[in-house]
Amino acid sequence: MDETPQVMVKFRCPPELDKVLPRPIPAVRGLPDWFKALPQNCFSAISNKELMTVKRCPPFIDAMTYGFLMPLSADIKIEDGEFSWDSEIPIIGSLHNLTRSPIDYHDSVQVKGTPFFDEDRFIIKFNNFWTIELPPGYSLLVTHPVNRPDLPFTTLTGLVDSDHYVDSLVHFPARWNDPGFKGVLSKGTPVAQCIAVRREIMAEQFDVLSAEAAARVLATAGAIAGETGIYRREFRAPKR
Repeated sequence: MDETPQVMVKFRCPPELDKVLPRPIPAVRGLPDWFKALPQNCFSAISNKELMTVKRCPPFIDAMTYGFLMPLSADIKIEDGEFSWDSEIPIIGSLHNLTRSPIDYHDSVQVKGTPFFDEDRFIIKFNNFWTIELPPGYSLLVTHPVNRPDLPFTTLTGLVDSDHYVDSLVHFPARWNDPGFKGVLSKGTPVAQCIAVRREIMAEQFDVLSAEAAARVLATAGAIAGETGIYRREFRAPKR
């Protein structure tokens, strides 16, 4: 099995916020309750047999548990399309111009012509109070928490060169999906999933399968179909 290299991600916040802010967490520690409650198998009336659920699908799980999750900094109440909060974030003496609001917005015209645009809705922005530093040669892929359509928003995806862009804050714009939502988005709710990716120039190459390669494809497909756990035991690389 290949040895997995460790990539150090450095988070820093103003000292006034050190005891107040929820900390980013490894994504493996932020699995939602619905995933934890999933059975590993479920009976299919179509197939007339038990089938494995996504809880036993390594690629599905690995995507959800890779990188780290950025948490919402305060409870946000949503009612009748209005957002309100009682923030515990104090005035920051070292960065007196820094906003204390957990949420902001982008004018909707900034996404006009895209699928994110709604005439009557802003793009919200979850404010982040942590600087993020990656080692040289790495960028930060910021996206919606993976496989989380249950959240009432969709975080827009971006790629930030966080080995250079260190002395600033990366915020998380998102489209609010449910205008009728009423309730509280709790402090600590994951609002973005961040993954360190090594910057490399990708080049494409196209070819046809040789007879030997085709035989290997058939053999691998047959092994996976005939026995559970083959991918996990023989092909899955360690990620933690």
